[in-house]
This record gives sequence, C-alpha cells and structure tokens, in this order.
Amino acid sequence: MTLTPGRAAWAGGGLGLCTLLAMPALFPGLGPDARLTLAVFVLATVAWIATPADDTYVALGAGLALTATGVISSETLFATLGDETVWLLICAFVLAAAVTRTGLAGRAAAFLVSGARTVRQLVHLTTAALVVTSFAVPATSGRAALALPVFLALAAVLADRRRLVVMLALLFPTVVLLSAVATLIGAGAHLITVSVLWEHTGQRLGFVTWLLLGLPLAVVSSHLAAEAVLFTTTTRDDRRAPVRVTPADIEAHARAPVTGPLSTAESRCALLLATVVVLWCSEPLHRVSPAVVALIGAVVAASPALGTVRLKDGLRTVPWPLLLFMAATMAMGVALADSGAAGWLVAGLPAHAPPWLFLTVVVVVSTAAHLVLQSRSARSSVLVPLVVVAASAAGVNPVAAALASTAAAGFCHTLPASAKPVALFHDLPAGVPTYTPRDLLRLSAVLAPLTAGLVLLFALTVWPLLGVPVLLEVPR
Repeated sequence: MTLTPGRAAWAGGGLGLCTLLAMPALFPGLGPDARLTLAVFVLATVAWIATPADDTYVALGAGLALTATGVISSETLFATLGDETVWLLICAFVLAAAVTRTGLAGRAAAFLVSGARTVRQLVHLTTAALVVTSFAVPATSGRAALALPVFLALAAVLADRRRLVVMLALLFPTVVLLSAVATLIGAGAHLITVSVLWEHTGQRLGFVTWLLLGLPLAVVSSHLAAEAVLFTTTTRDDRRAPVRVTPADIEAHARAPVTGPLSTAESRCALLLATVVVLWCSEPLHRVSPAVVALIGAVVAASPALGTVRLKDGLRTVPWPLLLFMAATMAMGVALADSGAAGWLVAGLPAHAPPWLFLTVVVVVSTAAHLVLQSRSARSSVLVPLVVVAASAAGVNPVAAALASTAAAGFCHTLPASAKPVALFHDLPAGVPTYTPRDLLRLSAVLAPLTAGLVLLFALTVWPLLGVPVLLEVPR
C-alpha cells in the first residue's frame, strides 16, 4: 500500500485520538469499556476510509478486538449471524438466483419499455421497472448486475443516438441506488439500521412497515432523479425525437427470449415470487416472519420438483462477505450502546435544538458521507448508532432519524467509485458509450440537494402521517 499524504493524515489522526483516549485524566466521565470501544471504532473507521483493506476484514477484526477485550461477549458477537434479517437476506438471494435463471426480468423489462413512444416515456418506464426489481432482487449490486443485460440490449437498439445511451448509462445505476429504500431487502444498510434500532430502542421495523415508509420515497425520488438525468445529459432535440423500442429489438440482443409464451419454469418462478411478495406484504394478517416466508420460498425455489435453481448454485450468489460485515458491525453497535460510548459522544450536543434542525444535520451529513466512506453498509454502521442515541437525547424519534440517515446515505453519485452500481455502468464493454466523470459531477450537483431535501420533506411531513412522528413519544 502506497502511503499518500491523505492516508498518512488519517492514520495520524486516528492514532492521535486513540492516544488521547488512553489518558483517563482527559475524559474522566468515560469508563474503560467505553474507551476501548471508541478506540476500536476510530481505528476501524480510519481503516475503512484510508486503507485498501477489505471492509469485511476490518469489521471482523474490530468485532474480535471488542470480544477479546471483554467489551462484548462471544455470544453477542456470534448471535448476530443468527439474526432473522441475515436469514432474510440469504433466502432472498436464493430467490433472486431463481428469477435470474429463468429470464423473467428480461421479459418484464421488454414488456414495459416497448410501450414507450417518446424519450421521456422510455425514461420513466425504465425507472418504474427498476423500482419493481427492489421487491425481487436484494442489494443494489445484485439489481445492477441483473439490469446490465437489459441496458446493453437498449444500447444496441439505440446505437445511433449516443446521448440517449449515455443518459441510460446514468439512469440505471441512479434509480437502482435511490429506489433501494423501497424495501427492507433493498440494501444491506437497511438490515443494519433495523438491527441498531432493535438493540437501542426495542423497536423492530418489519417488511411491511419499511415498505409503507420507503416505497413512496423510492418512487418519488427515482422519478425526480430520472428527470434530473434526462435534463443534465440530453438536449431538447434529443428529448423531442420519437423513440420506438419493440420486444423483438430487445430479444435480438438479449441472452434469453423475451417474447412468446412463458415456459413452465418461468411460470412456476413467477407464481412463487408473487406468492412470497404477497406474504411479505400481508405479514400483519398471518404474523409469519418475513425471514420464515423467505426461507419457505428459497426451499421451494431450490426443490428438485418445483425449483428453477439448485440450492448450491443459489447459495453461491449470496454475498457472504456482506453478511459477515453486517454481523460484525451489529456487534460494534451493541458495544457502542452497552459501553456508554455512544451516549458520551452525543452528550455535548444541544439538547433543545429544533427537530427540523436536528434532522437537517442528520440528512446533510449522511448525504455527504459517501465522499469519505464508500461502502453504504459502513456508512450506516458508523452513523446510525450515533444518530439513534443523539435523537433520543434531543427528543427526536430515533426511528425517524435512523430512517432519514439511511435514506440519505443512498445518495452516492459523485464519483464512479462511490458505489458499485455506478462503477459497473462506467466500465462497460468496448464500443458501448457511457458517462464521463464530468457527466456524473453535473448530475450530482443537481441530485444531491434534491434527494436531501426530499428525504427531509418525508421525515418532517409524510412519515408522521404514516405513523412515524418526528418527536419522541414519552410513555405515560
């Protein structure tokens, strides 16, 4: 690893903070466990920011350090792997593998975009299709990989209109990232947020609750972002020219048929996916955990008689490093709370700040955090525990604050390396036009304040109408 001035500054700052934490006289109100927790937290954050070390490796090392020093027990560390949200994600990936194997996603995309007659219709139909994928494919990277063949087919059909292809290369990752907030399985950061809220407040957000709060924000932000992409990358003449994309055009460049009757495997997979989504959305009626529903769906999807994917092939698609990262960072969150470190960190914040000001600071910091921490899960691991504790101290509902932070952290469009979906659509096969860093910066300048303002608007006005008040409700 090359030691650049920036990395040296981060490393020096981290070591300096750890040295100060080792001096009891400087912070008399901080206990030994809290000091150790903060030191490990600082070193892990510096490693995530300033070193090329794998995020999961750093998180596991931090969790091990906290366990070895007695801050948390080994049971606490290992129990996080058994959390039902982890199982939900595992089973959702197996279901996604079954969907991908059948080619249903390509059929759905062809069905939607074939109705477009203008560029704006094409943009918004594509956006709608990408929002829907958040119900079937977990994690933004998985959805981006699934959408890439569809984009390449569209790029081939529109090869004579370069600016439209560049616009689509920006549209796909933008909508994938912003629409992730629609569902609990949309990003690993959501599962971290749910776990932190459970550990700190005893409130567990279920699939239906997250859907109720997140889907409206995902739909509005995705379609507004689509307009932003359209206006920052195309001219008026580009937008006025008619466009015609038929299923046959897409099928000519696709890997699997997108027209004709559904095969037996496609029909079974479509029925299974629809059943699982309906059961997830009707959880308040049958009271079956979303993780159990996902497990049933995964078992059926991999069954010899009814399935479309072998279990071992489905399990190969599971991002095990992400799950280990989530488990380790959940343990770090427990350590922050139980040791008193999180409370100490936020003790100096103004206790009587207006709720709108507190949420504004949370949203702005979370929106800008991708410039420092590229991993979305790492951002939530660092920010959400502190936000939850600070919100409680400030009289703000921690659920509203945590959701606002997590939703705002979904913006990561400034640089090609800021998010995996953005990087995926930047490194396209030779001959396929794509966006430049300048295009991305132009979009980011418009999209950053737009998404931050929208999240703040939802936190202050929309979510209270849906049962998540801004102010912390004190039990009587």
